[in-house]
Amino acid sequence: MTSTTAPTAIPWTKSYPPGMRWDAELPIMPVQQLLDDAVARWPERPAIEFMGEVISYRELGALVDRAARGLQALGVKPGVHVGLYLPNTPHYPIAFFAVLKAGGTVVNYSPLDAERVLAHKVEDSQTDVLVTLDLVSLYPQLGRLLGASRLQKLVVGSLTDFGAAREQVRAHLQGAGQIAPVPSDAQHVPFTALLDNDGRYQPYPLGDLAEEVAVLQYTGGTTGLPKGAMITHANLTAANGQYWESTQGEPKILEEGVERVLVVLPLFHIYALSVGLLLGVRLGAALVLHTKFDVDAVMKELTASKITVFPGVPTMFAGLLMHPKAVEMDLRALKFCGSGGASLPVEIEQRFFKLTGCHLNEGWGMTETSPVGTFTPAQGVRKAGSCGMPLPQVRIKLISVEDPTREVAVGESGELCIKGPNVMKGYWNNPKATAESMTPDGYFRSGDVAKMDADGFFYIVDRTKDMLLCSGYNVYPRVIEEAIYEHPAVAEVCVIGIPDDYRGQSPKAFVTLKPGVPAPTLDELKAFLKSRLGKHEMIGALEIRAELPKTAVGKLSKKDLADDEARKRAG
Repeated sequence: MTSTTAPTAIPWTKSYPPGMRWDAELPIMPVQQLLDDAVARWPERPAIEFMGEVISYRELGALVDRAARGLQALGVKPGVHVGLYLPNTPHYPIAFFAVLKAGGTVVNYSPLDAERVLAHKVEDSQTDVLVTLDLVSLYPQLGRLLGASRLQKLVVGSLTDFGAAREQVRAHLQGAGQIAPVPSDAQHVPFTALLDNDGRYQPYPLGDLAEEVAVLQYTGGTTGLPKGAMITHANLTAANGQYWESTQGEPKILEEGVERVLVVLPLFHIYALSVGLLLGVRLGAALVLHTKFDVDAVMKELTASKITVFPGVPTMFAGLLMHPKAVEMDLRALKFCGSGGASLPVEIEQRFFKLTGCHLNEGWGMTETSPVGTFTPAQGVRKAGSCGMPLPQVRIKLISVEDPTREVAVGESGELCIKGPNVMKGYWNNPKATAESMTPDGYFRSGDVAKMDADGFFYIVDRTKDMLLCSGYNVYPRVIEEAIYEHPAVAEVCVIGIPDDYRGQSPKAFVTLKPGVPAPTLDELKAFLKSRLGKHEMIGALEIRAELPKTAVGKLSKKDLADDEARKRAG
């Protein structure tokens, strides 16, 4: 159990719904125990539903144990890092819990990453074994890293390892050219072979759960390559308890052993991992997995499967509202919908509630906070435009952007700094970045500028970091700029975010050209950038200029470009 502190001088507690406590005790345990407890309590309850197949908690537990033994046979033990480069298929939860049971540490990889970023993560994280699928969108990038990096083995599954119509699906994938050839050699292990054992793995007792790293979760950086946030077992299970407490008002919003969670957010993302997978398992919920957000498929699932819990990002909820048959669909089974990753437009929340009778509960958090931070109560006080108030055992203070030694007054804007059992241990192999991210009294500096009202509700107003939020993903202009500078025609480049109805923000590149070189079109530049940027980082607009605005000291001025764009939109 975590120690608790009496909530003195914490203004937001007065706005908590009845029955919810800021100083609630948060069960701290090994992350894999969440699954073991669910297996013991609800063995025959559906755990995973995927492409027509239902896997019970008892079956999931057995699959995880077998995968754990299979991983140990490959050398996984304490100190070994195992990468997961997977979409939302049963392979992910099986591999995730299996790595932890085997004694290893999970490293999440994003299929959105450019190949150079994948290579960086492999080396930086010291990933020896990596789990993926034989899809052309996944395997080839990793296959090229074998022998060209420290990566030693690939465990390769197939989309057709699970599902009710495996042969038909395989035939379709092969016909569409979506299955990559995978060599049969010692460096490649079929996922099915990983499971071919009796499940008697060697348990490894954990030490201090606040020190034992469960997941390396990479997050972008303003200066280029991403950093690995060390998320401990205590971080993740504290976050689990914090989310759980947020549903414990009177009456309770969610019930154990009955809920159905739509998991369409990618599980490699910390939000989906915490709220979709781990909270879902804590609830004994049925996790309905979708490999991607397809608005027709999701709308059908929400209605046919009577989904009760749906964590998403604003673009997903906007997409559902724009569906031509939205008003005809019965979405009244929804009990709890969380919105994160980007600011939630007030209009979207209002329209969604009118359609479904279920509020969109906006929150704020970061990879480094597992990603707990603030929440909007599903019942009780709500404030338009606010990202809510701190979750149990979370402390937030706002410090002056000009003078970080000074806390700002209520209603005044300042950098949001957060402290709690959910905040990461630090950045992997980067003590300098860790030190720079913390205040002297142990608060993590978010880089977001916020203000707090008298009731303890927070409002995000700006960012101190040069960062965009595109479809819920952090996107750093410098990373895009460095990639564009590699184009032979580009002399100077400056990237800013512009409003995008779907993505929230979209990167726009302003470019000057080298003398005598023809200007690339937007499509030509995007084709050039395809291997250099992730899909979430891809530019949405291009403007060629004779010169770019500069500050008095000669730096490219993003502010002037942003002001120009604002004037264009205004008139």
